[in-house]
This record gives sequence, C-alpha cells and structure tokens, in this order.
Amino acid sequence: MITTFQRRARRNILSCLLIAAAPLAAHADDAPLFVPQWLGAQYTFVDQNQSRVHAPYSGPLSLNPNGSTARSHTFGTYFGIQLPERLQFYLDVEMFKGEGVSGATGLAGLTNGDIIRSGVASLGKRPYVARAYLRWTVPLGDQMTTIERGQDQLPGQEAAKHIEIKVGLMAVNDDFDKNRYANSTRTQFMNWSLWNNTAWDFAADTRGYTDGLMVGWIMPGWSLRYGIYRMPIEANGQPLEESLNVASGQQLEWTLQPKPDGWALRFLGFYNTGNMGIYQQAIDIAEATGQQPNVHDDDAPGRHKFGFGINGELPLADNGDTGLFMRAGWNDGHTESFVFTEVDRVLSGGFQLSGAHWGRSDDRVGLGVAIEGLSRIHSEYLTLGGDGFLLGDGTLRYGPEQIAEAYYSIAVINHLTITPDIQFIRNPGYNRDRGPARFAGLRAHIEF
Repeated sequence: MITTFQRRARRNILSCLLIAAAPLAAHADDAPLFVPQWLGAQYTFVDQNQSRVHAPYSGPLSLNPNGSTARSHTFGTYFGIQLPERLQFYLDVEMFKGEGVSGATGLAGLTNGDIIRSGVASLGKRPYVARAYLRWTVPLGDQMTTIERGQDQLPGQEAAKHIEIKVGLMAVNDDFDKNRYANSTRTQFMNWSLWNNTAWDFAADTRGYTDGLMVGWIMPGWSLRYGIYRMPIEANGQPLEESLNVASGQQLEWTLQPKPDGWALRFLGFYNTGNMGIYQQAIDIAEATGQQPNVHDDDAPGRHKFGFGINGELPLADNGDTGLFMRAGWNDGHTESFVFTEVDRVLSGGFQLSGAHWGRSDDRVGLGVAIEGLSRIHSEYLTLGGDGFLLGDGTLRYGPEQIAEAYYSIAVINHLTITPDIQFIRNPGYNRDRGPARFAGLRAHIEF
C-alpha cells in the first residue's frame, strides 16, 4: 500500500519537474545533468461499440446482451533526468477518463486495452504517477550504441554490452514479453490478448503498475532479465503488499535476437506468491454448504501460481515494418486469476503489413487471432456459478474463447493516427451458450 509520505513525495517531484521542464522541452537532447528532459506526451481516444449478444442467461459479470457503447481517453506526459555515474530517473504522469464496453467484464480478452488504466471506480479520474524509477547501467565493454529519445528513454550513447538495473514504480511489461508487432494498445492491436501473453498473470495494481526491481544482462544477440515486484493484496486490487517476503511476482526472460532488426524469440517463466484462493477448495466448501463457490472467500497468504510463455517476431520486408508475430502461454490454473485477466492457456499470432505497398509508408494494417482456454478446475468453478473478477455468467457451457481483430492505422499528419478497428469473439467468457460478439471501434492517437 502506498503511504501518505510516498504520495506527497511523488506530488512534490512532479511539481518540480513540470516547472523545470516546460522551458526546456525544445532542447531536451542537449540538457545537462540534473536538468529534467521532456521525453514525450500522448493522448489516445477510443470509441467502441459492442453488438447485441445471443444470451439465454446472464450473470453479474456477463457482456451486456443488449449491446454497449463506451468511450475512453488516456493522457500521458513522460520525463527523464540524467544523473551522474550512469544513473537516470524517469517520471511518467497519466490520466484516464471513460470506461470499457459492458463495464469491461464478460471477456477474458478485453477489447480495449487502455481501460486497464481505469482502475476501480473509487480511484477517480485525476492525474496519477504511473512510473517513478531509477535506472542504472554498468558497461561490460567499450563498444557503444546510440540511444534515441523516446518514452522512458533518454538520448545519448550507451554500452552495447551492459548490466541494467531498474528500481521503483514501473510496469512489468515494459521490460518483459515485448514484441515489435503486438506491443501497444495505443498504436497496434487493441485487444489485450494480442499485445500481451494473457496467461502471464504479472504483478500490478488495477492500473497496471507496481513497485519492484529489474536486473538485465544485455549482450549483442541475446539478453537475460529477472524481475521481482509487489503483488496486490487482493485480486484485481489497487493496494499492494508491503513486503516481498509476503507476496511477490517474479519473472525470468531469455531473449534471442542475433541481429538488432532481425527475428527474435523470448522465453518467459513466472512464479507468483500471494493471498490467493484455490478453485478446488472453493468448490469443496460450496458442496459442503450448499452455496455457490466463491474463490475470494478462500484467500490465504503464501499460495502460488507459475507459468511459461514464448514470444516470437519475424520481420519479412519494408525494413521490418512488415512481419509476423506469435505468442503461446500456460499457467497451472489451480489458484485464482489474480491480476491481469482470466486465462490459463493462450495461443495467438498474426501479422503487420506496411502501407508502403500502396504508397502510404506510415500506414499499417494488422490482423491477429487468439485462442484462450481455462484449466479444468477453473472452468468447473465457473460452471458451478462462481465469479472471478472479469467472468461470471451464472453457469457455463465451456468452450475456448476465440478472438479475431483487424485494424488499419492511418497516418493522417505527423504525430496523429486514426485507426478503424473490428473484433469478432466466439464463446465470450468461454461460454458456448453466448455470442458471438462483434465490436467496432475508432481510435485516435496523438504522440509527440
């Protein structure tokens, strides 16, 4: 849980940075030590419509059978400071307004990934600190590489071989499970089953951020990263556990990429410890009491979830702007889905095509598909009327959730893209009795 002192400190740091950075934004690349640099800003608007859904019955967390329309807005401003001894400090401020269709429930693969930043209703719609962390690098050789200015990336020279350490408030998926063609809900696929491995239940609060430590060993052709982060106190909760000895999310990822712009394979493993419920025990309690199972009532500290993932990208043409991607993931599925979404197995893939083939080199077309499943005991829990934090139709005739998405990102002018997007989902919420569901969306994204 974030203390009053931490909240005040973050507000004070933010105020100082905003005052200092304003007159310096145009000269960020030349800023000296200790001077805040403005690294970027973005605004993303999503208007999405969900069609009517065939639904012989509905539960508290079902898709709205009558359809739904919702709009979301996210704002972000990103800063960095170069410190002595290869230290850097980054601070990001964001704000979310709006909501997702059907209250952002009823699906494992939610159709607007930006709504992860909405948190719970009690968080309000005010600006918040998304990231505040230190980054330190230790060179392992004399060969240097040029780093360009970008979000959470100060420009300059950096050793090609180095140790990287991050500590503070950050997003776990900033460093793990990255993919060139399926990595951003604001510029690529909107369904979060296509820009992350949804079987990877990574540590985060309801907005997608957490405190932790990441250590990376970066070499030409490969890298190895380890991270340990604070887990939420309860499923899909905002407050985080105070101690990593009580609860933590750990991940280890090995990346193979022989050439910087060539193919890449990433192998991920994770192990979570937290205050989780166990599906089988919730079912046993329900059978003994004659009530519906409730895995949240069975929460106890020290329980764990583990899993694995693989992530690949293959550039084909157009200097890498055209290429293929894939992900596969699995977790043990015996403890409750706790942080990201309710998925125990996933297989996804697709492609990105550059608009250079029709004279619009900055445009992109994307097509992706995902198939998601549950463990046997997880599906039995939902069949008996149990609820998760996203799913709960009251009962279930299980079938894998099948997702298809297509988008066309149009570069209107510099810094502005407009993206029509369509999605089709069979067996929404893993329920063969419901759906299919169709979604049409329009996204506008401005980035500086």
